[in-house]
Amino acid sequence: MNQTVEKLRENWRELQTQLEVDARAARERFKYQVRNGRVVFEDEARRRGRAFRVRWSVFLRRARPWEIVTAPVIYSLIVPFVLIDLWVTIYQAICFPAYKLPKVKRSDYIAVDRHKLTYLNFMQKLNCVYCGYCNGVLAYVREVAGRTEYYWCPIKHARHLPDRHDHYQNFLDYGDGESWDESFKSMKERARACEGCDGCSH
Repeated sequence: MNQTVEKLRENWRELQTQLEVDARAARERFKYQVRNGRVVFEDEARRRGRAFRVRWSVFLRRARPWEIVTAPVIYSLIVPFVLIDLWVTIYQAICFPAYKLPKVKRSDYIAVDRHKLTYLNFMQKLNCVYCGYCNGVLAYVREVAGRTEYYWCPIKHARHLPDRHDHYQNFLDYGDGESWDESFKSMKERARACEGCDGCSH
């Protein structure tokens, strides 16, 4: 099992390296840089982007009726998303120091940058800001919850579950009562070290 986990980690590191190479190539191709977490386009790229922009009135005319009708339902979710973002941030600020767990850096998970694209109209930018924030909150909350689970209940489930958080691979096998009690303390220490979390910020 340990060899399998280590192989998966190595594959993940290689994938991350390749993704960064691809991202660097995209930055060169589309003429932008990321400086201090902010996207900066070259003048030529901004002018070129504006030439491709579809007016928001045209964008609305192209929309299907049920897309317009359901838009308020989608946007109504901003309330619970903001609340869970705030509440999880407060929870982490209070509880993680008590558990001596490394805090999750919120800005590593929430990216709101698509509104910088000049080829998007106002409506498209608004949609992209919303989606970037909400999906980022879900990723942020998932990581906070994953570190919490690692600390309090690091046991795998009986059945296979798709797309678990990164810490799950380090959990103890379901049904292994013999190892549970003596391993629980060491698992807490591993959680404090954020073992198995390549993106952890100490």
